[in-house]
Amino acid sequence: MTDTDSSLDTRHKARMERKKAVVDAAIAAATDKRGVLLVNTGNGKGKSSAAFGVLARALGHGLQCGVVQFVKGRSDTGEEAFFRQQPGVSWHVMGDGFTWDTQNRAADIASARAGWEQARAFLRDPAIGLVILDELNIVLKYAYLDVAEVIADLQARPAHQHVIVTGRAAPDALVEVADTVTDMGATKHAFKAGIAAQAGVEF
Repeated sequence: MTDTDSSLDTRHKARMERKKAVVDAAIAAATDKRGVLLVNTGNGKGKSSAAFGVLARALGHGLQCGVVQFVKGRSDTGEEAFFRQQPGVSWHVMGDGFTWDTQNRAADIASARAGWEQARAFLRDPAIGLVILDELNIVLKYAYLDVAEVIADLQARPAHQHVIVTGRAAPDALVEVADTVTDMGATKHAFKAGIAAQAGVEF
């Protein structure tokens, strides 16, 4: 080992010791345990995929989980095919497809309201540990549901229940009440280069 390597190692160890002290203090201070509201938003890919990763994690810990998909209407996705087979998951596809395909605001509103009734059933059930409201942000963006009403229902849920809301353009009011918000950026996407959506990656 050279003198340079030894010096680098010494500085690295000191830096990591300081970092560990900061991290340990933050962990020690985080004593509150309750259900959290997570929002995955932004124009980048992966908002729903991230939520379904948490779904797998929750199932691994024995939580009962409910999924409501707004807007999306297809039932041939890999995530649905997999998670419907898992005990502990109640999965509901409540949309009619992308708004540019449906082109029917009244029908989209009706589907959104039916989806919210299912969501409310989950949000009122203390046996459900995790609720995923996939693409809810989209129906809020188009005012198919009232944001204030949705937030009131979210805040009235059982104290231990976790909720993940996905979709672009999360309303400011939802971001304000959420515990964790992730804004996924779009740096590059295969579709822009003419690569079609493919099973196992996009759906």
